[in-house]
Amino acid sequence: MQKYTYTVKDANGKTLKGSVSADNREKVILALQNKGYLVLEVKEGTSGLFGGGGGSKTRKKGGKVPGHVLAFFAEQLSTLIAGGVPLVRAVSLLGEYASNPTLGYVLTQVAKDIAGGQSLHTALSHHPKTFSHIWLSLVQAGEVGGQLADTLMQVALYTKTQESMKSKIITAITYPAILTIASVGVLVYFILGIVPTFAQIFKDFNIDLPMITVIVLNVSGLLINNGILLIVLTVFLIVAFRFYIKTTDGKKRWHSFLLSMPIFGNFLKNIYYDRMLSTLSTLLKSGVTILNAILVLEESFDGNVIIQNALKHVRAEVAAGKSISESFRDTGVFPGLMTEMMLMGEESGKLPSIIATLSKFYSDNVDQFIARFSAVIDPILICGVGVLIGIIVASIFLPIFKLSQIGGN
Repeated sequence: MQKYTYTVKDANGKTLKGSVSADNREKVILALQNKGYLVLEVKEGTSGLFGGGGGSKTRKKGGKVPGHVLAFFAEQLSTLIAGGVPLVRAVSLLGEYASNPTLGYVLTQVAKDIAGGQSLHTALSHHPKTFSHIWLSLVQAGEVGGQLADTLMQVALYTKTQESMKSKIITAITYPAILTIASVGVLVYFILGIVPTFAQIFKDFNIDLPMITVIVLNVSGLLINNGILLIVLTVFLIVAFRFYIKTTDGKKRWHSFLLSMPIFGNFLKNIYYDRMLSTLSTLLKSGVTILNAILVLEESFDGNVIIQNALKHVRAEVAAGKSISESFRDTGVFPGLMTEMMLMGEESGKLPSIIATLSKFYSDNVDQFIARFSAVIDPILICGVGVLIGIIVASIFLPIFKLSQIGGN
């Protein structure tokens, strides 16, 4: 029997290291997963930080790679492996002909590690900026289950789904954002460029101005006379706010506010639920244990501590022996529909499929909101800007009309 050293995370998220003797690496991983651990690394013997002749020298880590590029890589690798191409040769080829330089460099390093005796999962884990916990867990499950090609195709599908959701959201907000910026530019030009010119004319004629004109002139004067102070104050408030939301209390309050916002709060919840459920379904279908799947979810949801803390609670209760539906319900964060559907999935033995159906439900909700938002926000912005410009124009022409009457008399 060969001796292996391992690095895992337990149910509480604590990193543990140890060694064990086994016939092969796959048996070590399976035994650790059966104990409820999330396996981070298993290496043969004790030589080198990365095992397999990797040595202890510092290695350069890969950077971020666009999701659609990673999805294409997963598809290509799956096709090559299914076609009988050896893993190290497949990764080497994809690295050599990768259109993305960062991915090309990473795959070159991964191929070297695999040639040195490491598994694909271990080789990918050296590049955490490129491959997420979800990627690593899915690849590891595929290796242990002997279905790496099929699992990689699931990884590609999952990555495409997530990228599609991001693309829809970006598309929905791009035009309103451009329209808003352009509108603000026009308003600033009117207030700082045109209004002051007429303000001097009105002052020279010394006439009584309508209230709307007085308000517009005061706003214009405030911006002109205190522009630098207002900019400095705005920058200070932004920096202070960003600093505050990085604190534990500030982050919790801010994320709670985002989820409770009128209209947009439910939209964000649907995005989070879709992402969480699609990830969980993919992990479970790939053979990842429930406990490990929830741990992966928890680590990937650092964008909202409310959801992350709820998942931490779920993981603790599942580790204590509770069902996943009961654990989700006890958090008080997730909707009743979700927990009831999970219960049905547990009772029918089709939990991954039920979770996938739930994910589709929340994904459809997101699509519907984006469609309605795109249809409504554009006319609202146009009308709003039109009203503001109309007020400015009226504030200028009302005194001019009054002057013309005085001149006529």
